[in-house]
Amino acid sequence: MLDESLLDAPDALALADHTGLLRGAAEAGARVRTALRHTAEAGITGLAPEGRPRAVLIAGSGAAATGVADLIAALTTNAAPVTRLRPTGVAAAAGALRWTLPGWAGPVDLLLIATTEGSEPGLALLAEQAYRRGCTVVAVAPRQSPLSEVVGGTHGLMVPMATAPNGQSGPPYGQSGHNGQSAPHGQAGEPGRSGLDEWYEPEETPVAGPGALWALLVPLLALLDRVGLLTAPAETLQLVADRLDRTAERCGPAVATYSNPAKTLAAELADSLPLIWTEGPAAAPAGRRFAAVLAELTGRPALAAELPEALPAHSALLAGHFAGGAADPDDFFRDRVEEPQAWRARVVLLRDRPAGGLTAAPAARELALGHDTAISELEPEEGSELEALAELVAVTDFATVYLALAGAAPA
Repeated sequence: MLDESLLDAPDALALADHTGLLRGAAEAGARVRTALRHTAEAGITGLAPEGRPRAVLIAGSGAAATGVADLIAALTTNAAPVTRLRPTGVAAAAGALRWTLPGWAGPVDLLLIATTEGSEPGLALLAEQAYRRGCTVVAVAPRQSPLSEVVGGTHGLMVPMATAPNGQSGPPYGQSGHNGQSAPHGQAGEPGRSGLDEWYEPEETPVAGPGALWALLVPLLALLDRVGLLTAPAETLQLVADRLDRTAERCGPAVATYSNPAKTLAAELADSLPLIWTEGPAAAPAGRRFAAVLAELTGRPALAAELPEALPAHSALLAGHFAGGAADPDDFFRDRVEEPQAWRARVVLLRDRPAGGLTAAPAARELALGHDTAISELEPEEGSELEALAELVAVTDFATVYLALAGAAPA
């Protein structure tokens, strides 16, 4: 059950947020800027490679690293094959995981390692194996982690993982923003609600929180820009940081639900099975990440699929027990106090620019509404593909955090 009253109670949200999830979502823009600085200091922006790698291999542990691999695969399109190296092991613990290079990997291939921990022995062994094979190795991991010592020596290029400067959440909460102005936040007559740091100090800020995705992704995007596999110059990544800041201003805890797209989405998904339908190059990886973080942070199942394939794939769900009109109208007056709330499917339509200008959105709406299934829609503002991706990820990250906090609150 979702305690919707908690959504418009910033102090109560702060008390419920023991691990700093809201701070992690808010600091994404600051993480991008810090990551850009680390990237430049590591020498990536000055690289002048002679050619493209034959293939890109990506390894890492945790949800953030998995999201990085999916986003890079989506953004590079057909420039080079991108393969995620999946770990094996007897348990999901960092010390038990092992990664292995494919037999064909060699000097013309690029290995990217992304991790929020850097303590996985298996990743250090993988870096050593890649070094022996002649692969180029680039890693993003916490500074002074065991992996940074291995890769940063003679085995490759190491970029320290960015953390929020001085532990601050950045400009979205009343600090100086990208335009030099204080970010107006909250409603008139609510003094003290514009600054997150005035009232919110989490017990612990997890390195694998929502902002970790950008800390791992940005240096690798800059690298792949330099080798010609995608377009992500520093200027574009600065625009991504600005977009993340503006989205955090709209989605922060002091903004009321009626004008907050993330809180609105969280309220709409209460007691729902999200069917995340995506359209456009940026929306697809954002939708898959949304489903993954919903499961990780809220324990809520969700299904993600791309249009138009989502329509036949999920049509049976809309016609079955999860359909919006599946309740028995003749049983309306039955006492349901002791019964668990039935879940109903709700379509979440994430849209970017559809390929070739063709869109399946009208057919998606017709299918959903024809089965009495509600729809939530998110569409980013105009901008580059990376900016659109950043906005969709930020809104859905905030929505997931609100679901996690308000859903975990006592009734």
